[in-house]
Amino acid sequence: MHHKRWFMPLLVALILISVCSMAEATIFIRITTATTGGTYYPVGVGMATLWTEKLKGEGIEARAMSSAGWVENVDIMRKHEAEIGIMQGLAQVLAWEGKDIFQGNPYKEMRSMFSVWPNVDHFVLVKDKVKTGTVTDIKGTRFCPGATGSGTLLSTKYIMEAIGITFKDIQPEFIGYSEAARAIMDGRLDGASLIAGPPVSAVTELLAAPGGPKVKILEFTDEQLKKVQEVLPFYFRYIIEPGVYPNQNEPIKTIAQPNWIAVRQDLPADVVYKLTKTIWENLDYMVKVHKACKAMKLEKALDGLTVPLHPGAYRYYKEKGLNIPEHLIPPEEKK
Repeated sequence: MHHKRWFMPLLVALILISVCSMAEATIFIRITTATTGGTYYPVGVGMATLWTEKLKGEGIEARAMSSAGWVENVDIMRKHEAEIGIMQGLAQVLAWEGKDIFQGNPYKEMRSMFSVWPNVDHFVLVKDKVKTGTVTDIKGTRFCPGATGSGTLLSTKYIMEAIGITFKDIQPEFIGYSEAARAIMDGRLDGASLIAGPPVSAVTELLAAPGGPKVKILEFTDEQLKKVQEVLPFYFRYIIEPGVYPNQNEPIKTIAQPNWIAVRQDLPADVVYKLTKTIWENLDYMVKVHKACKAMKLEKALDGLTVPLHPGAYRYYKEKGLNIPEHLIPPEEKK
């Protein structure tokens, strides 16, 4: 009996110690994505599964969560409710610098991990309104710049302003992609801004319309791209190769911004190093998760990034011999 009296508390204490040390050893990574119907969510789930599978033995587990998209992701990370977020390029200017919806409230505790796939601009316009074939043709048309509160609307607004067009120059309709495509087919709208990784289903639908496509995807000249880059420096030239869309026989010269992975500055460098390394060493896995990941290549890991790298990611790219621009060197490394 006496043995039992001291043995049970000792056993409980030992169990508690082992549970506590396990809890300390495991780092839980939460990835905030977007709504379940888009690309961010399945890619986030894929990354979480890959990281857990490969790094559980090293005490790292991850899970993805859905959100309203990149604008909310900034808020979630700021509140320490997630360690990692999938972002649009625009977050690098608005959230990082504290502009527009983040006016006076910059989020400087954010660091970059890598670029993922590009968010490609598809400004579509009905053929009978096309004059130059470039984006300025939207002037004077019934045009959808994006749904209210969407990242597309914010990006489109900045692009239009950069090339000297305001909402006063168009008759705007603020609706989603599929509604905009239907409205164009029904003749209620002349065009829309549909920003996403190609092929975009709404664009495919419009270009596959019976009797030949009613619309054209407008191009951006080098001069127009330069004007956009003055306001949004992370934009780059993007060519939609022939055959990406039905009845598309010519390459289309448009522009794109990166989607990118943001990470909280306070996540340990060795953890971020392992997460970064695991992604780049298992790209075949990511391509199986979603075909948007086909665009991911180590040599393009830093394309379009303007927010400094996390020290853990920086270490990995240095090891791999990547040319790291000055502005991406972590402030922590410059001290």
